[in-house]
Amino acid sequence: MIYSFFNHFNDLLGARLFTYISFRAITAGIIGLCMSIWFGKWFIAYMKRHNISETQRDEKTDPFNVGKKGVPTMGGLIVIAAILVPCLLLGKLTNVYMLLMLITTVLMGALGFADDYIKTFRKNKDGLNGWVKIFGQVTLGLIVGLTLRFAPSVSMNEVVSSHIENNIVVVDKSPEIKSTQTTIPFVKHHNFNYADLFSWTGETNKYRFGWIFFVLLTVFVVAAVSNGANLNDGMDGMCAGNSAIMAIALLILSYTSGSVIWAKYFDVMYIPGSEELVVFLASFVGALVGYLWWNGFPAQVFMGDTGSLTVGGIIGVCAMVIHKELLIPVLCGVFLMESVSVILQTQVYKYNKKHGKHVRVFKRAPLHDHFRTSVEQVLKNDPTCTILCKGSKELHHETKIVLRFCIVTLILAAITILTLKIR
Repeated sequence: MIYSFFNHFNDLLGARLFTYISFRAITAGIIGLCMSIWFGKWFIAYMKRHNISETQRDEKTDPFNVGKKGVPTMGGLIVIAAILVPCLLLGKLTNVYMLLMLITTVLMGALGFADDYIKTFRKNKDGLNGWVKIFGQVTLGLIVGLTLRFAPSVSMNEVVSSHIENNIVVVDKSPEIKSTQTTIPFVKHHNFNYADLFSWTGETNKYRFGWIFFVLLTVFVVAAVSNGANLNDGMDGMCAGNSAIMAIALLILSYTSGSVIWAKYFDVMYIPGSEELVVFLASFVGALVGYLWWNGFPAQVFMGDTGSLTVGGIIGVCAMVIHKELLIPVLCGVFLMESVSVILQTQVYKYNKKHGKHVRVFKRAPLHDHFRTSVEQVLKNDPTCTILCKGSKELHHETKIVLRFCIVTLILAAITILTLKIR
């Protein structure tokens, strides 16, 4: 809104400031942070006044006697509001990438809200049917993938170079094309084209199959990252802290992809218009940091699926838009560990149960719960259980677990950014 106003009346004093991505991004981040803190206070008071909370663990089940009863949930609405307001004010709403991120925020937020609503108001701990969640994630993946395929304004320049002519830097770009290429980490002067996987189908058909593969990959990435974020959301400040670090890394990657100069310097694909993602991601980071004001230990509000599914969906879609999806296993390594721990725990337990054995890989899953659970707690409920990875006998308070997980994410984010130079 503000961007459109000043863009229309560009002769007004200070109007040119709104043409700079850096100014709009920093302003969006500040507004997002302040909005999250202000709206969070009102939201928590409203939820407590109406006694709206999700049943959480009792202090008797926690080794440190930390009770979490009566804490309001659906705190993801705080994050969503703090993202949408600055983006609507300062974002270029005609930009296809900004629109995709706003659609992602609203769609995943609605999916998570439906899950939290069933848990909170209908008192059904199972929440939304799992297949409905998957359907929502698949729908979003298809919307994003097909938009990147068919939207006329979506394109990229594979090669960007520059030379000096008459003391002026002239930028040379290859023709703008639609491509299924992606950046391969640690490899210089080489992008991988998914269409090459289907070269055996012929020169024309390989691009059709390449786009089909790209759309399906988008669906997979969106579902995987959103579910990973959902599993990571189990301790105060955990999901918001990790996600904020990931978002900062994506902001840097988006800035390099959307700038001709930086794309040329780092030898990455130049994606016209993707610089608008910097404004969105800045508001996203601000919203998450502001949310931590209320979600840090001891939490005064829980994110719920409203927030965790939204956060994961945003990270997954953003990575696909800037063609950096191969960096997801590194950047979102914590989400990956959480997901793998649950899969291993479930599959190993089911397999051995068929043979009359009770076997667990970890004391508890997702992985973060493993570090605050004792062997005695597990054996008390299941005396015949065998635990493969008992780990240290020392238990950790959730604040230490959250801090260490965030440190790991910080290291992984640094490695992700370093891939721009280590090639």
